[in-house]
Amino acid sequence: MSMNILICGVGGQGTVLAAKVVSQAALSRKEKVLSAETIGMAQRGGSVVSHVRIGSGVYSPLISCGQADVIIAFEATEAVRNIRFLKKNGTVIVNSKIVAPVTASLGAKIFETSAMVEYLKSTGANVICVDTDEACKKLGSSKPVNMILLGAACSAGIFCAHEIKDAVKVLVKPAFHEINLRAIDYGNLTLV
Repeated sequence: MSMNILICGVGGQGTVLAAKVVSQAALSRKEKVLSAETIGMAQRGGSVVSHVRIGSGVYSPLISCGQADVIIAFEATEAVRNIRFLKKNGTVIVNSKIVAPVTASLGAKIFETSAMVEYLKSTGANVICVDTDEACKKLGSSKPVNMILLGAACSAGIFCAHEIKDAVKVLVKPAFHEINLRAIDYGNLTLV
């Protein structure tokens, strides 16, 4: 059995760390994991896409169009931009927050979450929309958006919460364990 996970967002949102956490969780189960990142022109604010492929039948780190089992999108516009990777009846876990690119402000283009989510639903995807702004307020920090979304993926049955938490303990500095573990719990128990 294999699983293809595409994690997308913009620079500075923690997409690369989320991909590493997912990979570490799979490695702890002795699964074969291949992953790759594509990072846009700007370190902060540019498009970031991580491909994580898990399973014995995986031979390339990149997910082909129409082959992702799940897309975890840290930003709704990035979910729309990458929907071509999702397989039929796949799952999209998407942050309801829009981070409009700098180029959009130059052209006065308006990006609306509701329009993005409706488009995602129109593709036949199973869409789980997460209000990370509200979650961050309740958690008292704007930092753990990535872990809130991974927690929501746990709630949807995509990952096992204790494996994701154990991976965080391996990869994240101890000073940040508590907020990240609470964010995973919040996403896992509250959102979906």
